[in-house]
Amino acid sequence: MKIGVLGSGAMGSGIAQVAATNGHDVVLVDNNEEAIGKASGKLQKILARLVEKGKIDETTSQTIFSKIEFTTDNQQFEGCGLVIEAIVERLDIKKVVFSELEKIVGDDCILATNTSSLSVASIAAACENSERVIGIHFFNPAPLMPLVEIIPAVQTVDETTKSARKLIDSWGKVTVLTKDTPGFIVNRVARPFYGEALKIYEEGVADFATIDWAMSELGGFRMGPFTLMDFIGNDINYSVTESVFAAFYYDPRYRPSLTQKRHSEAGWFGRKSGRGYYSYSENTIKPEPNKDETVGQEIVDRILAMLINEAVDALFLNIATAEDLDLAMTKGVNYPKGLLKWADEIGLDVVLKRLENLQNLYGDDRYRPSSLIKKMVKSGKKFYN
Repeated sequence: MKIGVLGSGAMGSGIAQVAATNGHDVVLVDNNEEAIGKASGKLQKILARLVEKGKIDETTSQTIFSKIEFTTDNQQFEGCGLVIEAIVERLDIKKVVFSELEKIVGDDCILATNTSSLSVASIAAACENSERVIGIHFFNPAPLMPLVEIIPAVQTVDETTKSARKLIDSWGKVTVLTKDTPGFIVNRVARPFYGEALKIYEEGVADFATIDWAMSELGGFRMGPFTLMDFIGNDINYSVTESVFAAFYYDPRYRPSLTQKRHSEAGWFGRKSGRGYYSYSENTIKPEPNKDETVGQEIVDRILAMLINEAVDALFLNIATAEDLDLAMTKGVNYPKGLLKWADEIGLDVVLKRLENLQNLYGDDRYRPSSLIKKMVKSGKKFYN
């Protein structure tokens, strides 16, 4: 099957590399000639590094590169069995693009968006045959990250969903099926990891370094929230939070932070700008955390209770199965455990008590426990036997 990818940025190029590595002829299209040239050069460097590290041999490297056609001509998508769009996160632009794509490709071509949080239904509505439109959300960098979220819109037919998932599975990816709701699984469930950490900082409970230390050393997370936000980029992370907050009709659970807004406005995006919550200038000494385990454990317990609550609520609202929810968080953002499995280990009664204590203390609806937690505590049930 010939695969088309629209957009030659890091994500689009990564998806093209994955498809070509799995034996497909690929058309990578970008309307910016300079961008498509850069993508070609960058991919050659990536493949050369893989050869250098012994991951692939020179012949394989040349084969992968030769399978990708770099072009500015959208008409080259003709004959593709799947086209994946990976352009700017603007709904108005995506809708125009999908309307144009539909006129180029054949009737049996699946049209997919790699959006991380926009409505797949809205994008599909731009097409006359909206039944063949689906969300296929890769994580960056696409060649390395195993998780892919499969997001059928309300218009998407089962045949499209099954075909898309089967194809991405064949590429060695771990797929999870999620409803077309804001943030899907990962970008929705992970919001408290950032939001609650920022609130803890704003309250003066602990500084950035201490919160990061608590979540990585005591909580077992690969990166603390502030290190991770600096890695992602505060502009991007804040924008996703703002978008999810608005999409959920301003539910206080997703309320953005003024601290992050100010960092973003100041241009303190993180690693890419040389400064975020930490400075990345040469010879900068990173601040030392306060390694008080009592304070650290309170931080972990509070953020973890919020994460579990979000995962449980996603299950309650049939966003995904328990297995897919846990798989998404371990494979998509490298959490040490699936949140529902973690809830079973801690005890849902303990999680419920933590949330109720927070809600009583702050009087804030962001801490309201999911109805499902209350029901399960009452019935003594667990997520896994």
